[in-house]
Amino acid sequence: MCLIIFSWQPDSQYPLILAANRDEFYRRPTQAADFWNDSPDVFGGRDLEAGGSWMAINKNGRFAAVTNYREVPSPAGVYSRGALVSDFVTGSQPASDYLHALQQQSDKWSGFNLLIMDSTGLYYFSNRSKDHSISPLPPGIYGLSNHLLDTPWPKLLRARNSFAQAIKESVPPDSKQLIELMHDSHQPPEEQLPDTGVSKEVEKLLSSCFIASKDYGTRNTCVLMIDSHDQLQWIDTGYLPEGVAGESRQFKIKLQQNQLS
Repeated sequence: MCLIIFSWQPDSQYPLILAANRDEFYRRPTQAADFWNDSPDVFGGRDLEAGGSWMAINKNGRFAAVTNYREVPSPAGVYSRGALVSDFVTGSQPASDYLHALQQQSDKWSGFNLLIMDSTGLYYFSNRSKDHSISPLPPGIYGLSNHLLDTPWPKLLRARNSFAQAIKESVPPDSKQLIELMHDSHQPPEEQLPDTGVSKEVEKLLSSCFIASKDYGTRNTCVLMIDSHDQLQWIDTGYLPEGVAGESRQFKIKLQQNQLS
């Protein structure tokens, strides 16, 4: 994923509400969100090139999502970042133990941001933070793009503000409204762009919530909501080159009881 906006309110009617865009080269082979043949209790998208995932959830409530940390040059990792998601959702280690083990070998991956959740809470970890600290997240509304958590890039601020307003107006929010805000193609003025080492032209392209071009762009938008009765709603829309809308699907999945409380 390259932009994730989410509300974490573990004691509320909807513990987790999340909207996300996955940005990737259109030529990279991908399997749309569904249950996995080799792990039937896991639901999510699949990267068919490296075998991992950008976001997935197990029916037992184990959830994970990853974004790349943009840096130039980007050192090649020993392992695919998508494995961070698939390894967690198919595993059984408590989230904290998983992250502490990852902390000891985090240099084996290119720069990443990782969100993971189990019955103990929601956690954030990046191998590009100054102290590689593990952060259990308190209740709040957060944004994550291709820098650290809540780095105030213009597109993150726009999306997070719109998301917060949608949450304020209605819980659960209108899923169509969440999808629409993730379709925002606004590009900020050049003086507001971050400097991540890419050219100004590329920085401009990447500055909008929804990215569309011939070769690279937003491949899918996902809205995910989990309620206090462990009911998961997952809405997923795919996109073709130049941002042409593809297939849109909606799923309702019953998670195992008492995993998120």
